[in-house]
Amino acid sequence: KTPSGPPTDVAWVRSPKQRFYKFLNLDPEAMGIETISAVYVLWHQGVRPQWVYVGWTDNLERAFVELRRDDEITEYDMRGGLYVTWSMIKPEFQPGVVKYLNQVMKPVVVNPDQPEEDVEPIAVLLPGAKQPGAV
Repeated sequence: KTPSGPPTDVAWVRSPKQRFYKFLNLDPEAMGIETISAVYVLWHQGVRPQWVYVGWTDNLERAFVELRRDDEITEYDMRGGLYVTWSMIKPEFQPGVVKYLNQVMKPVVVNPDQPEEDVEPIAVLLPGAKQPGAV
């Protein structure tokens, strides 16, 4: 199923300097994000940028700490820097957004926690995109 209507701009989080955060330089504890429920996206820059991982959580700090222990994800930092952003999407919409992002981005590391089959995808603008699908 494909979503209907134009993608929604979901205000992906950036640093105060309007840059995306480098994942391994981010201090989740210092940022006080343990109570944040959000959809998050990781990607690497480099010669051939790729979307790396998409997920959702009710505790962003815990999710990021767990992802940092995953060598399959962190190894992408050597390919031009691993970046992260998140959007505080209401929990009831998170599975639909994650389903859409997985369909469009085709991340290289598959999140084992996938939305149910019957979840309708919800179209959102990708991080850094002025139009759908841009990196």
